[in-house]
Amino acid sequence: MIPSQRASFDMPREVAYLNCAYMGPLPRAAVEAGVAGARRKARPWELRPADFFAETEVARSLFARIVEADAEGVAIVPAASYGVATAARNVALAPGRRVVTLREQFPSNVYSWRALAADTGAEVVAVDAADLRGATAAVLEALDERTAVAALPNVLWTTGARLDLAAIGARCREVGAALVLDLTQSAGAMVTDFRAIRPDFAVAAAYKWLLGPYALGFLYVAPERRDGRPLEENWLNHAGSEDFARLVDYRDDHQPGARRFDMGERAQFATMPAGIASLEQLLAWGVAEIEATLAAKTAAIGARARAIGLAPIDDDRRGPHFLSLALPPGAPPDLLARLAAEGVHISQRGAALRITPHLYNDDADVDRLMQALGAAL
Repeated sequence: MIPSQRASFDMPREVAYLNCAYMGPLPRAAVEAGVAGARRKARPWELRPADFFAETEVARSLFARIVEADAEGVAIVPAASYGVATAARNVALAPGRRVVTLREQFPSNVYSWRALAADTGAEVVAVDAADLRGATAAVLEALDERTAVAALPNVLWTTGARLDLAAIGARCREVGAALVLDLTQSAGAMVTDFRAIRPDFAVAAAYKWLLGPYALGFLYVAPERRDGRPLEENWLNHAGSEDFARLVDYRDDHQPGARRFDMGERAQFATMPAGIASLEQLLAWGVAEIEATLAAKTAAIGARARAIGLAPIDDDRRGPHFLSLALPPGAPPDLLARLAAEGVHISQRGAALRITPHLYNDDADVDRLMQALGAAL
């Protein structure tokens, strides 16, 4: 178990922030790195051509360690939707073929597939994560010879319903379907092993469980997909871009590995250092240790919630860092505002409360949460 890391964050004592699935706060080290990066951008005459490349290579390597992948397969992207759009550009659909999703999964891994299906005559099929057999079993049943793509998360953003991605990946390979993952709600908080899952594409925005800045993310591309078409053609993702004096000697070949899928302006001098600092912090703590610690936190909160009449939903089928509590009848419509007035910050998704703590939370935060819930309900 990792002890409370509150001192590593700018977290006032009167704030109980249990809403990392909404947005993860930057650690102090990331803030300092970001400020230093912004100051560097204020003095552009000190930037050198190598600065356009060095930090992105560090970030690639760090994210690869988070998900047990090779750094050559990691591209720098600005958002989950960008990564999914890249995948959709490189996956073939046709009439009669299907894209399997989860019902009510986050839109970033839905809209590109709806558009592509409309253009090609394919169909998007949404599987119910609340299926009594469990989300994984329901998805596995939906994957058959008609499936071209399984576009899925590891945990559902609303309830935390968890999928066994290794089993789903194996089934995708059996039926010849591409596996495209949005791991924004799990990467950094759960052990994720791409050696076992073997996704075709997998994207994670940095601003949630990777505790990074907004407008930064990472796209993993499987080895057999790395000669695909990038979403955009920019000067940095083409071969020879290190030589600024010869940029107008236009080349059609790309940088090696997944670098061809990098977004334009990937260097992000002001924010990339913050993302690197956050990834380094996560690796210093250890992803397995983070997962175990967050699982203990959500279990403890769930036990106390039961004591005041709030029942956890699918407690044994959720991601370890998620807790979903069924709202009782008659719950006030302004419940979140009442809690926020007491310094307690969580989310409501449908008829459930979503509680997502991190290492900055401690027992005093849980006490504040329970007191505020008891008073409001």
